[in-house]
Amino acid sequence: MAKAFPMPKLGLTMEAGTIIEWVVDDGAEVGVGEVLLRVETDKVETDIESSGAGRLHQVGAVGESYDCGAEIGWFLEPGEEPPAARTAPERDAPAVTNTPPATTAPAPVTVAPRAGGRLFASPNARRVAARLGVDLASVLGTGPGGRIVSQDVELAVTRPQPPAQGTASSALATLAARSLADDIGIDVSTVAASGTDPRVTRADVLAHVRNLLAQQVPSTRTTGTSSPAPIQTPDHVIPLTGMRGTIARRMSESLNTMAQLTLMVDVDMDRVMADRTGRRGDDVVPGYTDYVVMAVAAALREHPHVNSQVTDEGVAYLPDVHVGLAVALDDGLVVPAVRHADQQSLVEIASDTTRLTTAAREGTLSLADMDGSTFSVTALGMFGVDGFTPVVNPPNTAILGVGRLRDDVAWADDGSPIKVSRLTLSLTWDHRAFDGAPAARFAQSIKANLESDKPFF
Repeated sequence: MAKAFPMPKLGLTMEAGTIIEWVVDDGAEVGVGEVLLRVETDKVETDIESSGAGRLHQVGAVGESYDCGAEIGWFLEPGEEPPAARTAPERDAPAVTNTPPATTAPAPVTVAPRAGGRLFASPNARRVAARLGVDLASVLGTGPGGRIVSQDVELAVTRPQPPAQGTASSALATLAARSLADDIGIDVSTVAASGTDPRVTRADVLAHVRNLLAQQVPSTRTTGTSSPAPIQTPDHVIPLTGMRGTIARRMSESLNTMAQLTLMVDVDMDRVMADRTGRRGDDVVPGYTDYVVMAVAAALREHPHVNSQVTDEGVAYLPDVHVGLAVALDDGLVVPAVRHADQQSLVEIASDTTRLTTAAREGTLSLADMDGSTFSVTALGMFGVDGFTPVVNPPNTAILGVGRLRDDVAWADDGSPIKVSRLTLSLTWDHRAFDGAPAARFAQSIKANLESDKPFF
């Protein structure tokens, strides 16, 4: 008997998932636990394993988003036909407006899977390319937003690929025109030459993009809600989709729903530096951020009002301390969690942060790594930044920014100057959850934990 294969709910906060790629063929015989597809949630990309066995009938489409529980496939017995499709999740009907009916919809602007010379490819596609010796730059991506998926890599090996958008074609065009078209993802053969020269020029490409944007972006005079058109013709446009779109949405929601304030406190780091020097030669040498995470975890246990979230019922104090660590990636930011950080030693925290950072940059973080942070730490000190105003990562009520380690001066009791090493901690908090004085006391606790004479364990 046919068994439904629904979009799984992989975490408490997951509501829907976007299919990036199916890693097995439609109609293939599969077993329980076999990886069938790769899905993107609002937090992470992850592999989905089979929940059943039999002949796989794929229903979910690559690039489409499905609510948790929606059918994306079926497991069929030999000779069995799939049931009538009922997979498409119900979406809210569009709001009725008094605007005139739209004319024929223009073709969307296709964006190349490159930004600043970087290729967008799924982690599985990168693994397949490395195994087969395929240059990803030569592969045409067919996944969401032009992303290269593993099937694209395999096709590149078995047969020649059609020319990717923005690559050289048979059309007559100047070098500058081809370069610009490649950067913004325009097939130069679709651009009309405007001058006496039969070649497409850079100005022709810009005019082509300007025309497409004018067709695609509705007038603000019609809806009154659209974003304003660019004041200049853009060189390229990066869509607010995927991870970039999720970050944009979450940060906007954070600032629009919270009463956020920031305070800063300087910390003397001489004791931390001395402790770190004494650990040279050990198997694990903690970084400065690891000391901060340890100090934060201890302070959260001492000030439970910060380890909280705002709910409809009020401010909920959370029993477990899970410190999120912001990791910058080429296409966005992820915040995996150091779980039960208050119960870990300094060396255990350092090992955990190294594992999480490596997994984030390799695209192998699990949803378990991403779920459940109760407080976040983010660092910009490596870029020479002293203090800044980090934005709270919902549903947390606070976040700590870590600045650069710098030389500074303290004054001894006799008035003589003493060279010290300092960094600035920037604490942003939700004023709905607690006030400025409790926030300052929490920051002072972190400072005391880092400057304490007690050994770091």
